[in-house]
Amino acid sequence: MRGIRVGQCKAAWSFVSFGSGGGLCDAGAGQVQPKAPQRIARGVWFMTGDTNGYSNTVVIEMRDYLIVVDANYPGRAKELLGITKQLSPKPVRYVFDTHAHGDHAYGNSVWTAAGATTMAFQGVTDEMNHWEPTRWRNALPKRPDLQATGEMDVQRPRMSIAGDKLVLNDGTREVDFLFLGWGHTPGDGYVWLPAEKILATGDAAVNGPRNKLLDAYLANWPKALDKAIALGPVHVLPGHGDAGGIEILQGQRRFLVDLYAAVKAQADAGKKPALN
Repeated sequence: MRGIRVGQCKAAWSFVSFGSGGGLCDAGAGQVQPKAPQRIARGVWFMTGDTNGYSNTVVIEMRDYLIVVDANYPGRAKELLGITKQLSPKPVRYVFDTHAHGDHAYGNSVWTAAGATTMAFQGVTDEMNHWEPTRWRNALPKRPDLQATGEMDVQRPRMSIAGDKLVLNDGTREVDFLFLGWGHTPGDGYVWLPAEKILATGDAAVNGPRNKLLDAYLANWPKALDKAIALGPVHVLPGHGDAGGIEILQGQRRFLVDLYAAVKAQADAGKKPALN
């Protein structure tokens, strides 16, 4: 038994009530229009999503090409194709899915059609193979951008990363793709720029009431965040919410530890989740 793995968000809510605006189960809570690209460092841009269910996006400029962190939904992916051209004339070569959820990966086919290579840790592909196409088809009636693709399943990443680290270094910048353990999902990937001390977290860390616990491993998630904190990032670029510093990681960890303790206390007292 892995402690408590929350398979249904409402199970946790039946034990514990939080004054977080009801955003625990909805990664798109508090929707606002995406802001203009924010320059975090030379050749590194951050864009918020949080409208139409979109996730945040990070763009990293290398010597000859761009890396995009998270494929997003197809509608946002199409917007980002134009935005990246405004940021740099260089082509998008790699698009990294931090995890398998639709707001981070369902735009894969848009990027590959434009000539990019999508990639993710093997755990992301494994999750897709487990849950898809059921989740895609469940979302299809609600999302015109999925309908517009004409597809009935998410396109898998073209490149799966084995192990827990991949380094890209073209002599101008090092980019590390890291797997720090099962937290938000079994395949969580982080993107670490060691020289700039910038960490993109996907939904392993979010800023605000935007946690989605559907595939989470709550007992282990704080341990993965401990590894992220140990990197000593100056800039933390979350999967949802505004950019910030290491306090995003620390706050995410504290929330998860408190949630786990509160739910476990109720479970140990014999309380049962109120499921519909």
